[in-house]
Amino acid sequence: MHFLVTGSAGFVGYHLSRRLLAEGHTVTGFDAFSDYYDVNLKHARHGELSRHASFDAIKGQLETPGLLVDVLGRVKPDIIFHFAAQAGVRYSLENPQAYADANLIGSFNLLEAVRAHPVRHLLLASTSSAYGGNTQLPFRETDRTVTPLTLYAASKLAMEAMAHSYSHLFAIPTTTFRFFTVYGPWGRPDMALFLFTRKILAGEPIEVFSGGSAERDFTYIDDLVDAIRRLADVPPPSGSTGPISEADTLSNCAPYRLVNIGGGKPVRLDAMIDELESALGRQAVRISKPLPPGDVARTAANTELLRALIGQVPRTPTAKGIPAFVAWYKQYYGV
Repeated sequence: MHFLVTGSAGFVGYHLSRRLLAEGHTVTGFDAFSDYYDVNLKHARHGELSRHASFDAIKGQLETPGLLVDVLGRVKPDIIFHFAAQAGVRYSLENPQAYADANLIGSFNLLEAVRAHPVRHLLLASTSSAYGGNTQLPFRETDRTVTPLTLYAASKLAMEAMAHSYSHLFAIPTTTFRFFTVYGPWGRPDMALFLFTRKILAGEPIEVFSGGSAERDFTYIDDLVDAIRRLADVPPPSGSTGPISEADTLSNCAPYRLVNIGGGKPVRLDAMIDELESALGRQAVRISKPLPPGDVARTAANTELLRALIGQVPRTPTAKGIPAFVAWYKQYYGV
């Protein structure tokens, strides 16, 4: 098949593109190479993908009027994975305009392009931040999500709502998935594991929020990609087909479904740092800081629907995933 992957130079987009190419598919990657973090890392990811003859890269911005309509008309993909977005909880406090441009206007442009050039399945990346002020754990896809704590979360919720409306109006099979703290080789430099690794190796102190008591549902990149790839083969049905279980989020008026992707096993931040120290063979200098605005104390995914759809859930423990990240980091940066 022919896949279009937006955000193909990003962390998740790169890994999924690599998986698809290894399976023998054709992949068109679309990325703006924004400077939110190290552009060299993004070019290095695309450099790895470009070793495959079946990979083609397009540089462009989601928010450019008409561009995505032209791309889809020319490429004619079977399935689209939409990862391109302005990421980051805390950065949304500094540059909210970037989130309105990429996550709202950009996603709208993609939906308009798919309306003009339909595909078999549209899959969109959302975030666990969408659960916002919810305190009932684990987070279920059926929970009300009306209390976003940042513009980042609000922009992703808006994307989910827009996607549902287009799915209803134009019969577009659409799956939206909410990620839970993804980590691993080729990760994002703005994420805690990456930041901590760089600072510990440089002998710099690290800031630990809430005394390390904050918990995250860490999801290893290979597990995430496997789940996304399997979901691509399970497009939401149209017509009279009902939900597969009580946990199913299949819309009653559109071929649309929302799915959590996480392991459902939160890890304390201080335990994660312990694992990182062990993998690095160095101790961190820890400075305690209060939880920043927009951050939540705990995240945990309910994975009942994911298991029902694909038969498994992410299962790589941090004791295995963190050393894998450290090995990649040392090799990539030569330290």
